[in-house]
Amino acid sequence: MSFTSRLRLAPLVLAGFAALSSPAFAEDAPSPQAPAAAAAQEKPKMILAISVDQFSADLFAQYREHYSHGLGRLLTGAVFPSGFQSHAATETCPGHSTLLTGVHPARTGIIANNWYVPGIGREDKQVYCAEDESNPQSTSDDPVVSPDHLKAPTLGDLMKQRNPAALNVAVSAKDRAVVMMSGHTADAAYWFKGKGFTSYADRKLSPAAQAENAALAQTVSAGSGDLPVPGWCGAVDRAMSLGTFSIGTYRFPLKAGDFKGFSVSPRMDAATTDMAVRLVDEMGLGKDDVTDVLSVSYSATDKVGHAFGTEGVEMCIQMAQLDQTIGTLLDALDARGIDYLVVLSADHGGIDAPERLREQGVPDAARLDPSLTGQALAQAVSQDTGITAKSGPLLYGAGSSGDIWLADGLSARERRKVIAALVARLKANPQIAAVFTADELKAAKIPSGNPQDWTMIERVAASYNPAHSGEVLMMTKRGVVPGTEPHPGYTATHGSPWDYDRRVPMLFWRRGMVTMEQPQPVETVDIAPTLAAQIGLVEPAGTWDGRCLDIDASEADSCSR
Repeated sequence: MSFTSRLRLAPLVLAGFAALSSPAFAEDAPSPQAPAAAAAQEKPKMILAISVDQFSADLFAQYREHYSHGLGRLLTGAVFPSGFQSHAATETCPGHSTLLTGVHPARTGIIANNWYVPGIGREDKQVYCAEDESNPQSTSDDPVVSPDHLKAPTLGDLMKQRNPAALNVAVSAKDRAVVMMSGHTADAAYWFKGKGFTSYADRKLSPAAQAENAALAQTVSAGSGDLPVPGWCGAVDRAMSLGTFSIGTYRFPLKAGDFKGFSVSPRMDAATTDMAVRLVDEMGLGKDDVTDVLSVSYSATDKVGHAFGTEGVEMCIQMAQLDQTIGTLLDALDARGIDYLVVLSADHGGIDAPERLREQGVPDAARLDPSLTGQALAQAVSQDTGITAKSGPLLYGAGSSGDIWLADGLSARERRKVIAALVARLKANPQIAAVFTADELKAAKIPSGNPQDWTMIERVAASYNPAHSGEVLMMTKRGVVPGTEPHPGYTATHGSPWDYDRRVPMLFWRRGMVTMEQPQPVETVDIAPTLAAQIGLVEPAGTWDGRCLDIDASEADSCSR
């Protein structure tokens, strides 16, 4: 059946979108716990892949007893509380690139959110992970969004390759999350920009997107008060001074007309769910015999974590709102009678603001030494070697990324001398845990086996790609938070090779599943082969870095169906 024909099957398509402020949900939705006949034997009509940006396993464990809606339902499925983004580059783009490709960033080519190309014509030499920098309209500040840098197919790509009638749809507040989860063949791809959802430059907004943007504009125009604080948030509802400002007690009031404030609050996740449900209706997802995939990445946990850290009332509010928001999405699919399989995981974890960490018994928590920024390292290495670049700085990167690139135009002898001096400088710094050169990483092998036991060089190798990675990579010690100073909107972050950034939950749920919990370490690259097995998608050996996980708690093996 063609995509156009499938659109005609959607009963709510083009009907009354302008009047909707949020998707309408039927009142006679089936009970989430009611078993569906033969569900275990039949392929699901839709795969729902959920990513919660910056949702660490630590955060999941801290609040899981309070989840009673969407996350509470997923806890009745197959729970893997110790999933790993096994690689060292624990940022949004690399992490999302693993979720539905089943391969590490070393193979996806997505080694960071941004990387440097010293020979490029741009003044800042920076390239975004989800852009087409060859397009003259693309700039570092306003990239032309593209999947060109993603070098591995997503599950949606492979499903459409097998059957073009399969629909591959993605929505998020972040363009890079949409691109990395949907890949190269998205039938619909939407992310938030400015004052509403947008898509690739060559695509017009569908009626669903136009309706959601109208509803969103109305919400922002009206503004609203504080978000509610659950009673169980009392223990973390206290101010923490960061010098010129404090965190820990913010309740997300929405000033009328403040689109930016809306986009960095829990309300953005709710809008993402609204948009996803509208696309389900508009496109008829899950309504025929061809399995579709809907990818939904919720960004607010990351926004809240960066702005306020993980241990204040802000994150507690976000966890309560996220649980409700995911529940709204699942209820909407139930109301439409869709047989769906859910997987939920995260692109990376996160760590709290170091000032609060020190109060809570982590004496070594600190912000990055200013001498480890790119500018400071470039000046120091130039002094050590007497070598300067023909134009611009000698080095690019460092700081939060860990990768360091050398200026273009250096001779082979100069490059060797600069690398040696840089490595010596880094190894002498007390905040540095390890330093690796490109030559060392090219020779390293990405291991198999439990990701929690990987050595440091193995973790770094899993996100090293010679086409994009730096020539020297530095790894800071545990508890060192990238960024030299906090400022409003950015107090904490992620990106390290340590467990608080690598470890994430992995949850699978389908109606009729028997609850199970498996505490052994697994990897996010296991998600794609696990989902592929559920829909009978067989790919050649070597397609995945991960393995299929048996999510059937009975004697049956869900990987051999």
